[in-house]
Amino acid sequence: MKLHSTNTQQYQTVTAYDEQGVEFNLVRYEHSLIVLPESRPVVWDITNFDALTATHFEQIAALQPDVVILGTGKKQRFIHPKLISALSAQHKGVECMDNQAACRTYNILMTEGRKVALALILEQA
Repeated sequence: MKLHSTNTQQYQTVTAYDEQGVEFNLVRYEHSLIVLPESRPVVWDITNFDALTATHFEQIAALQPDVVILGTGKKQRFIHPKLISALSAQHKGVECMDNQAACRTYNILMTEGRKVALALILEQA
């Protein structure tokens, strides 16, 4: 799906997504990643939801986001609370949703000026 252009190009904006990947500012990625509005996407070493560990969320916590949007793949799945203890200790919320909803929600929160982290799991075939 292509998204409408807005005046947010100084930030990392989702400009398109599909089941295989996502575009930020017209640059395509086909691997799992973490992105915040003011920093480039970084590789997130995860290939599927079932492989998530507390260490994956500690990596996100180190970025000090206000809220985390977790894209769990093609369908919405929920994580065990013990995995997000590093974020819970910082009083940061984690919202789980499928990747399409995660991309849309990230763009909305980003345009509101929130320091939102999008952690997107793009499963490898």
